[in-house]
Amino acid sequence: MAYSELIKNFERVRNYMREFYVYGFKRREEYSIKSARSYDNERRRIESWLSDYMSFHQDVSGKNVFLSVDSRQIPHNPLHKAFKAKSFTAKDITLHFYIMDLLADGGTLSSKEIVDHINDNYLSKFSGSFSLDESTVRKKLKEYESLGLLRSERSGREVLYQRTDEEAFHLISWADALAFFSEENPVGVIGSFLIDKLDRPSDAFRFKHHYILHTLDSDVLCDLLVAIDERRTTELVIRSLRSAREYQRTICPLKIYISTQSGRQYLLGYHYRGRRMVFFRLDAIKKVSAGNVEKHYDKYLRYQEKFDRHLWGVSTGPDHNLDHIEMTIHLGHGEEFVLQRLEREKRHGTVELLDAQTCRFTADVYDASEMLPWLRTFLGRIVDLKCSNPLVENMFYEDLRRMDAMYRGDDHAVQ
Repeated sequence: MAYSELIKNFERVRNYMREFYVYGFKRREEYSIKSARSYDNERRRIESWLSDYMSFHQDVSGKNVFLSVDSRQIPHNPLHKAFKAKSFTAKDITLHFYIMDLLADGGTLSSKEIVDHINDNYLSKFSGSFSLDESTVRKKLKEYESLGLLRSERSGREVLYQRTDEEAFHLISWADALAFFSEENPVGVIGSFLIDKLDRPSDAFRFKHHYILHTLDSDVLCDLLVAIDERRTTELVIRSLRSAREYQRTICPLKIYISTQSGRQYLLGYHYRGRRMVFFRLDAIKKVSAGNVEKHYDKYLRYQEKFDRHLWGVSTGPDHNLDHIEMTIHLGHGEEFVLQRLEREKRHGTVELLDAQTCRFTADVYDASEMLPWLRTFLGRIVDLKCSNPLVENMFYEDLRRMDAMYRGDDHAVQ
């Protein structure tokens, strides 16, 4: 099979990038989903975009290929390149230039007039030209209208098409804004396409926490944002992250949640069949199909607002019951910043000042175990910790005992 940089199925590229270059660090011999030749073809394709960011590790068991990116050194997310390699046929690209050339003067033409002009002015002058019918041109015109390249207006029984060339504006004055948007926004790939139009793209920004991997889910995220904006029901095709199994869910999409710690993206939607709120990881969603407009969308939004009041992360526990947690903290002299941090990071919890040097944090959440990593950051200042879920409370104090034993060198106590 001849190698080609262009792609037809982006889901395949997404899977290879995750399996080999991010999560799995698999060797060629370990890949069993497709043939070794398929692996080689996909690897070469991805290397054509990311050769400057790929490394490998060689040992007695073989060669592992993986991505190695230092966020301090790159001004732009290299994974954006994957969205800019699309497949097309010779007929597609030829028809594109014919249509855009015929409408370059700003005039309007119907699909029939465009076919006549192509036949008279282009195809008749080139030997071996392809055959063309009005149905093919009409489909291409509707596609370009949906992409915003053309606009249409009805004149009697005919539909006339016109180019929607952008009005001249100083894109360079937006260079810094585009550079920041392309790296920081969840759909920053849009900014990356605009940056390509600049002669001198900005490289003013570097990011300490740069979650570039989630760029691969930009197409899924865009489809979900459109469905949310239009208030449509949505059918999801979901790939299990633990197996190759796929399944479908019909939901009402409501909100997108993004972790500030990991950059991981989640969709919160109302699952019709289960009659409850459910989170879905975006990197597990293969396909999004928008359905009919949901007439009761406002009702589900109210469900979401009520549901959100007791979320800490995205875990809802096994039965959606609430865990009540209280943490009492001692503030040393000059440690007002601790109180300020509690107020800033409390989310749906409350902070009560008991005296000049003692405060209490209180929250009712679906799954208090999610809070443990955050709670541990206050070690040394925690006076008391109580939770209605004894498993959470026991886990917190058991971790303290194990850590104490570790520092004391008591190996028996740690085991």
